[in-house]
Amino acid sequence: MIPLSFEFYPPKTDEQRTQLDRTVRKLKAHSPQFVSVTFGAGGSTLSYTPETVRDLRQAHKLNGVPHVSCMGGTREEISSLLQLYRALGCDRIVALRGDLPSGMARMGDLRYATDLVEFIRAEHGDHFRIEVGCYPETHPQAEDALADLRHFKAKVDAGAHSAITQYFYNADAYFRFVDDARKMGIDVPIIPGIMPISNFTQLKRFSEACGAEIPRWISKRMAALGDDADGIRELAADLVAAMCRRLVAAGVPELHFYTLNLSKPTEAVIARL
Repeated sequence: MIPLSFEFYPPKTDEQRTQLDRTVRKLKAHSPQFVSVTFGAGGSTLSYTPETVRDLRQAHKLNGVPHVSCMGGTREEISSLLQLYRALGCDRIVALRGDLPSGMARMGDLRYATDLVEFIRAEHGDHFRIEVGCYPETHPQAEDALADLRHFKAKVDAGAHSAITQYFYNADAYFRFVDDARKMGIDVPIIPGIMPISNFTQLKRFSEACGAEIPRWISKRMAALGDDADGIRELAADLVAAMCRRLVAAGVPELHFYTLNLSKPTEAVIARL
């Protein structure tokens, strides 16, 4: 079986904590390489990510990996956060630019993910394995696809060990992106990010904002099922699993699942592999 990893978001309520605990207990049966936790940005929510990483590592005995965003933070704040994660036993970081937290006016001391990667390297040498993000269908704020690739290469040149892609539903977009990256001299592993389909209406809205394309034929097949919830779940799992089989056959290093803290959509895809 190909190596798997899972992404979770930090819960903020008791109900969300119970939900995540239930999901983790089910998904850890698949022996993930690591489980990442998204960055809780903005004031008091900052503490939720370290708490979740600690729980995943200590209570569930998993390789909990934090996302660290540089947006809105000072060098001192980021340095303290890295020290905390090192004290928790973390040896891996997902380093991202992130979005400016709502209500915050300043960009932060580090403007781009490249700056963050350089900062982590300067502070901690090779202690952390650094993952960065990349975009097979181009970052929505990029000038063009070539500029986006140059930004990716800058992150790798700064010291990133590997990259996890934004999710996609067109395997050819991933293959083309990897080919283009290799031609540019980017030789790190490029791990495909997989988004199982749970709420299709919500997914369409989110995809428009983050630049991930949902092929028209998928939308039309979903629409044809109307209110058939079971049929939609089956089709969703079949479509994503078929894409994953293509990726695995092509030799991808790993599959990284964006779980949205739900177990069933991810398990449905894995079962079909």
